[in-house]
Amino acid sequence: MATGDRMGWKLAGGLSATAAARVLRQRGGGYTFGGADSLTDRPEAAAAGCCHRSDDMNIIRVPKVYLTGRQAVNEAEMDRFLREHGLSWETDTEVGAERLCEVAGRLCYMSFGKGRKTNREYMGHILEVGHGSVLEHATWNFIITGVSRSFTHELVRHRAGWAYSQLSQRYVDESEADFVEPDVIAGDAELHRIWLESVEASHAAYVKLVEKLAEKYAEYPDKTMRRKMARQAARSVLPNATETKIFVTANARALRHFIELRCNEFADVEIRRVAGMVLEIMQKEAPNVFSDYQWVDVPDGTRAATTAHRKV
Repeated sequence: MATGDRMGWKLAGGLSATAAARVLRQRGGGYTFGGADSLTDRPEAAAAGCCHRSDDMNIIRVPKVYLTGRQAVNEAEMDRFLREHGLSWETDTEVGAERLCEVAGRLCYMSFGKGRKTNREYMGHILEVGHGSVLEHATWNFIITGVSRSFTHELVRHRAGWAYSQLSQRYVDESEADFVEPDVIAGDAELHRIWLESVEASHAAYVKLVEKLAEKYAEYPDKTMRRKMARQAARSVLPNATETKIFVTANARALRHFIELRCNEFADVEIRRVAGMVLEIMQKEAPNVFSDYQWVDVPDGTRAATTAHRKV
């Protein structure tokens, strides 16, 4: 499935975010969607405003999604199970997660070597009949960066089938924080000015508070504790636009639910963008589980995803 300008978001200057900055490549066994490190190779991307520096402040306008982990099948144990139960089974997919989902489904009916021959046929039937529990056995790991705290507040509402580890503002100094600017604001000079003034004021307040609170807690002998106590209080003035990073683990069923809710025309633009990136990764990573999604144009000029197999 080609990426191109499929998601269709527009930045200042009229160039779409995907055309300007989203790069797909396989690196260390995982896919990366994003744009920040492609700017040096793509002058037109830099001009589009995917990433912008204002004095000491780095403004991010394109998130990045890294696929950092995937499942593998223990072939020796799989063969031992089949042998000890007098079974014979072959499948045509090399994707560990797709194979494990098929094994889980066939185990329910002990249908190894029977019925549908290809994994695509088998998983297609699973989606059609809504046997979603089978999909819970397939899991992936992601790192998501260049996103706002507003985004992660929405993301962590997805609980079943998800696990999260997020950058800590208590331990990480935000004195050199990056900030995420919505495209609708970035594309308007007046709105951008108002946004920038607000973010700069909040950030300046944070820096001053950290300094003053460090003095206030000077009597604490533990230096790490002093820093943590200062930062945990000072972070109260940081805006939702503050950039964060989050490590995510999710199973296939949970990812499908996330995509259906968040890659939807009524979802917030930032989380819809990330959901679209995740979908594009998964359609390459496990096409037999995610290829049923289709892209659709929505009235605001962006795109969303839909499927006939909802709530599997």
